[in-house]
Amino acid sequence: MAIMSTLLTSLLILSFLSFTTSLSSNYYAKTCPNVESLVRKAVRDAATSDKKVPAALLRLHFHDCFIRGCDASVLLDSKGKNKAEKDGPPNVSLHAFYVIDNAKKAVESACPGIVSCADVLALAARDSVVLSGGPSWNVPKGRKDGRTSLASETLQLPFPTFNISQLQQSFAQRGLSLEDLVALSGGHTLGFSHCSSFKTRIHSFSPTTDVDPSINPSFAASLKRICPVKNAKNAGVPMDPSSTTFDNKYYKLIFQQKALFSSDKALLDSKKTKNLAANFASSKYAFRKAFIASMIKMSSITGGQEVRKNCRVVN
Repeated sequence: MAIMSTLLTSLLILSFLSFTTSLSSNYYAKTCPNVESLVRKAVRDAATSDKKVPAALLRLHFHDCFIRGCDASVLLDSKGKNKAEKDGPPNVSLHAFYVIDNAKKAVESACPGIVSCADVLALAARDSVVLSGGPSWNVPKGRKDGRTSLASETLQLPFPTFNISQLQQSFAQRGLSLEDLVALSGGHTLGFSHCSSFKTRIHSFSPTTDVDPSINPSFAASLKRICPVKNAKNAGVPMDPSSTTFDNKYYKLIFQQKALFSSDKALLDSKKTKNLAANFASSKYAFRKAFIASMIKMSSITGGQEVRKNCRVVN
């Protein structure tokens, strides 16, 4: 029964997603040549006043691509009885939607009805990495925006509690490899995590131990001080000590037993993923190269049908 359920889930996901060859880095060369500079300005302006914006935009893009492909369905607002993706349990902490609104407004003013919200989000994610000191890359463009957004489908996202088998399956369902898994996990070098995402590792981990034995004891103690059993709703910690800088410290922390999520620690539970993580920990160049390739691959999963005028509502 479990095997049949897994198969049906995989087929459902694959029915939404496709890798397309219609994307092109010069897709708007004639129809909206300034699109990249317009999006970049909106991201830079927002990041100047809020250092959390780059991490938020990168996470938005990832959460968008993993449901129905990179179709900006995560940007749609709930309407009536339809609860949209952004209001699904894993997405309630997503933010910085206003940055995409501002970028889209600027783009619509220059090139009305031409550039999709999905492309704006993909560009904003790239610009967020660059503004954080990370690498740049040519973003393939030409995505379309989706018309469907369901909160219930957000349960298909990989959870911070996933083990390596669950992670591998989740990525494979989207045509992504183990190298993609390890490289894209490096996005955790940016941002902030609420205690709820890792509390099971530091409180009542098992019937015999309160704390996950794979966590560095002093690190676990510091987490417990910040995240007591009855913690404040918004309590949490930076993903790593340099959480506004795109670097490879995330991988070094994994080997120091200072990973926040079970899914981060899980990268050490497979020989291949452990070797990849070790390579990225020792070589910033290797990480950047792999991250660029995996971001382009993930962002090329498409599934939309239109170009929205307003990213929050279908046309």
